[in-house]
Amino acid sequence: MSKKLVLLIEILLISGILFPKDITKVGTTSANFLKIGVGASSMGMGGAAVAVPFDASSIYWNPSLIVDLPGGSFCASYTNWFLDIKHSFVGVTFPVLGLGAIGGFINLLNMGDMRVRTVELPEGTGEYFSASDMAVGVSYARKLTNFFAIGFNFKYIREQIWHCSASSIAIDFGTIYHSDNGRYHIGASVSNFGSKMHFTGRDLRRYYDQDPNASGDNEYIPAELHTDRWDLPLIFRVGLCVDVLKSSMLDLRMAVDAVHPNDNTEYMNLGLEMGLVKVGVLRLGYRSMFMQDSEGGLTLGGGIVWKVRNLKLNINYAYSDFGRLSYTDRIDISVIY
Repeated sequence: MSKKLVLLIEILLISGILFPKDITKVGTTSANFLKIGVGASSMGMGGAAVAVPFDASSIYWNPSLIVDLPGGSFCASYTNWFLDIKHSFVGVTFPVLGLGAIGGFINLLNMGDMRVRTVELPEGTGEYFSASDMAVGVSYARKLTNFFAIGFNFKYIREQIWHCSASSIAIDFGTIYHSDNGRYHIGASVSNFGSKMHFTGRDLRRYYDQDPNASGDNEYIPAELHTDRWDLPLIFRVGLCVDVLKSSMLDLRMAVDAVHPNDNTEYMNLGLEMGLVKVGVLRLGYRSMFMQDSEGGLTLGGGIVWKVRNLKLNINYAYSDFGRLSYTDRIDISVIY
């Protein structure tokens, strides 16, 4: 065996050890609240929602879906996240004759008040701080043909912890295609394409003494810590929804999404929805299949439907299993008018 071949094998072996192929880049993006799924209907189906128009919460998954809603829609969703963290979403959409559909939304995460603790005062200084995230934006969708539509979200993102904050501007883009017979739906979306974020604020200010061992110099030179800039969690989704059965007694649909994030491995979401006599819905799903080190898993959900004149009121619930992290509850109320 030649020396060059031996050297090549050694280089490949060393590179395989030092640079493994399963690096996930987890923890390398900012504004990670944007990855928390929105809507009990969507999450009951495991987050397989890029090709399924539910209500105004579909803005989050694929903005083009709002043009397929039978009328205007309102959705208010609440998630009991881990460690007493609260996640909320409110969205509204309106059809515009001849122009498509428009909408607006606000996405909030709040961690509540926490004690300020120091090394000298581990039980607290008497002060409290909080951390919160927010995304607020507008949406627009339009049909280009009877079978194909596009949509956009334009949003402002802000993260804050005590007296420091970071912000960004981002867009989402989505498309939806329906087959001739209306049974098959193919959707795709790109979420959170925008500028990087970095924190600034008075909590980063410090006083600097360039020579602590010297006396008579200025011990309080104003300085400020510099923080790095971090990408947003860019997410590409493509999915298929199939209306297996539609009747007066039973509706059955299946959905599957393939997801490619910029800070993790690829994964799939699967979902099944069964409508019962137009008054109730049962949902089953499995999220984050094939994701490395995933704590995702089974999702269950259901909903009740009331029709009052031209209004359709839905109350939905979803359970999501997170393995060692326990589970989360979601509940939402939506109205289609």
